[in-house]
Amino acid sequence: MTKRPWLSAYPSEIPANLEYEQIPLQDYLTRSSKKYPDKTAIHFLGRDISYSEFHESALKFATYLQKLGVVKGDRVAIMLPNCPQGAIAYYGILYAGGIIVQTNPLYTERELKYQLSDSGAKVIISLDILFPRISKAMKDTSLEHIIITGIKDYLPFPKNLIYPFIQKKEHKLTVKVEHRGIHHLYTEIMKSTKPEPIHVTFEKGDLALLQYTGGTTGPPKGVELTHANLISNTEMCNAWLYKTEDGKETIMGILPFFHVYGMTTVLIYAVMKGHRMVLVPKFDFKTALKEIDKQKPTLFPGAPTIYIGLLNQPDIDKYDLSSIKACISGSAALPVEVKDKFEAVTGGKLVEGYGLTETSPVVMANFVWDGLQKRGTVGVPWPDTDACIIGPNTTDPLPIGEIGEIAVKGPQVMTGYWNRPDDTQETFRGGWFLTGDLGYMDEDGYFYIVDRKKDMIIASGFNVYPREIEEVLYEHPAIQECIVAGVPDPYRGETVKAYIVLKEGYSVTERELDEYCRKQLAAFKVPKQYDFRDDLPKTAVGKILRRTLIDEEKRKFSEDKDSHRTS
Repeated sequence: MTKRPWLSAYPSEIPANLEYEQIPLQDYLTRSSKKYPDKTAIHFLGRDISYSEFHESALKFATYLQKLGVVKGDRVAIMLPNCPQGAIAYYGILYAGGIIVQTNPLYTERELKYQLSDSGAKVIISLDILFPRISKAMKDTSLEHIIITGIKDYLPFPKNLIYPFIQKKEHKLTVKVEHRGIHHLYTEIMKSTKPEPIHVTFEKGDLALLQYTGGTTGPPKGVELTHANLISNTEMCNAWLYKTEDGKETIMGILPFFHVYGMTTVLIYAVMKGHRMVLVPKFDFKTALKEIDKQKPTLFPGAPTIYIGLLNQPDIDKYDLSSIKACISGSAALPVEVKDKFEAVTGGKLVEGYGLTETSPVVMANFVWDGLQKRGTVGVPWPDTDACIIGPNTTDPLPIGEIGEIAVKGPQVMTGYWNRPDDTQETFRGGWFLTGDLGYMDEDGYFYIVDRKKDMIIASGFNVYPREIEEVLYEHPAIQECIVAGVPDPYRGETVKAYIVLKEGYSVTERELDEYCRKQLAAFKVPKQYDFRDDLPKTAVGKILRRTLIDEEKRKFSEDKDSHRTS
């Protein structure tokens, strides 16, 4: 075990080591339904669902899955936005002994087909508007049954009557699915199924989830996360948020559940503690502000682009955001300017954390309340989590302050990649999980992320870290969003390019940005190109897709070379 200098910074309220129950994840829902039967578990667009209703619906879903032939270890896919059906299906699959496969509703037919084939999913639950896409994708997969639901299924009156007309207008939905054969209607399942006793033997090491990675360096890989992985990370989260009260918090559910961060910090953590979830199926800043103002969430896990977008709404002063006590930001670097401004607006705390899909996902974070605060860091490892900085082909920790790859150990680390033993072996070294992220540790055990190893830019032989440049750009008053990438350059090999989204009503020239950056960065780090855009490509959780922009530049570079050859 590596030395753990960060422990001296821990507040006395956070234990360095936790005790974890060897229970299946769904037991959290069973317990909360008994302890808080009448308490609201889910608030969804005006509809409240109690813990007892949540639990009974999950058991109905489990019973129906078993009647469809789902047995322990079978994979069942969920292709839904944040809605009650998604939460009910999640726990229902676990009750039935299945393994959840979270699927992004934005997936194309090709992406969906790949994931269904790779996971071997037997059943999928999805939205009615996605039915045609699933029907086309299921050929040559193991998919046997499709369960269809709609947003209207949990809308209160009269929204449930109005919504189908809006849906038809927006999506031109004309497909009608009948409850027969391989097609099943969620509403009929809830109406006609009586929950039966579920008998599934739980064993240590059982998988709960196949969570697919983004696939930026190849085909997406299914990350094997066990019940124990997810429980340990949720217990760590609970220890970090030690000032919260059981059964009394309201969590803003904007982060999608098909992303492991939203799943752990909202769907699992809320159920474990008996908290109330406010679910938002489709994120837009206006809806988010209205929900915060009306529903008064106390906890708001998110991503930098979410906080940035809210802060840049021109009418933000019309909404009361003072209920927010704590936010842990993940998925991308949190600019210090955003942290300061969000805390000033809400009066709560916004801190940066760090993790990966392979670690369930959180590895470390800054302290929310007490403890040593260090700006610009991702904080210290969570309880029972070890981390160090290592060099190539070794597990020996590098000296304090030296940049290398971040390696971690802990009960939240995955067992491996689904059906990919070689990839699994490459990702572990001497018991350490290799994150692929570059960083360094200071004398107090606080970690600093420099960049993804594969995102580092090598320009004229110099190592350039995009995150450092982005931090400088975010401090410019005209910039709302930015990302820096290495793009092909015939002379330097790679050159630094910045993609910029300006705040509404602001303007700035390339020359002005160049002068600004040269005052704060070495010449070789200063962007050589600026690209001003209306928006930037993002994932469902708001992480800016650097790889998409790089691929775009590579295509342009290749086309230019071809045109020069033929001219």
